[in-house]
Amino acid sequence: MDWKLIAPAAVVAIGGLAFATYFAAQPAAEQPQVEAVVEVAEAQPALDKAQINAAIREYLLENPEVMLEVQDALQEKQLAAQREDQAKAIEDQKTAIFDSMADPVLGNADGSATVVEFFDYNCGFCKRAMADMVSMMESDSELKFVLKEFPILGPDSEAAHHVALAFHDLYPEQYPQFHLRLLGFDGRASDESAMRIATELGGDEAEIRARMEDPSIGERIRATYALANELGISGTPAYVVGDEVVSGALGESVLATKVANVRECGSTVC
Repeated sequence: MDWKLIAPAAVVAIGGLAFATYFAAQPAAEQPQVEAVVEVAEAQPALDKAQINAAIREYLLENPEVMLEVQDALQEKQLAAQREDQAKAIEDQKTAIFDSMADPVLGNADGSATVVEFFDYNCGFCKRAMADMVSMMESDSELKFVLKEFPILGPDSEAAHHVALAFHDLYPEQYPQFHLRLLGFDGRASDESAMRIATELGGDEAEIRARMEDPSIGERIRATYALANELGISGTPAYVVGDEVVSGALGESVLATKVANVRECGSTVC
């Protein structure tokens, strides 16, 4: 089948229909343009659906790279829609994301820029990204790091985060050291390993366990789950910087650039 003879007819007919539809709402003075296009379309031979389908199939088999282009375009469209949805969710949940009194904060609590991190103490990429966080805080005295306790890697993680939140509530001044030690721990974070670090830093195990029983500990973690779901976050680490959700351990330079842009123009991309 010679699709080269069929395809032009299909293009003209479909294009003519689209063109006519667009100009149908235009002033009467422009109607002759519409009529001319319709006449061209009507002059084409009748299109057989089976022939068109066969021609399309033949074309795609001869030019399979077109499917990759379509796939890339679809993916980009989906990502753009996701970014738009996330930006709206960030705006709607701004206080819960950036200024919740329930969240641990590292760096300058009154800083001019904020990075929010969703993390799990057993996340390997979170451990790798810890050095970036420390370096950014050391080089930027105006940076505020908000930590969203987001245990998604099993019961051990959930138990470790319960210890962490209880320790934070009871010993806020020691929490930064606790956080860095547990996140930097080579073994698996669990109730046992988290409690060991907590007591080594001067925490009282009985007090910590009593605090862990407070319903607010579980409520805060569930609130983080709900917030992550609204933001489209399903893995760790994930960051919220300005109007953007950034997923993965992308490195200090990427985060620092986004922070600088937020300061300059209010968005991660200026």
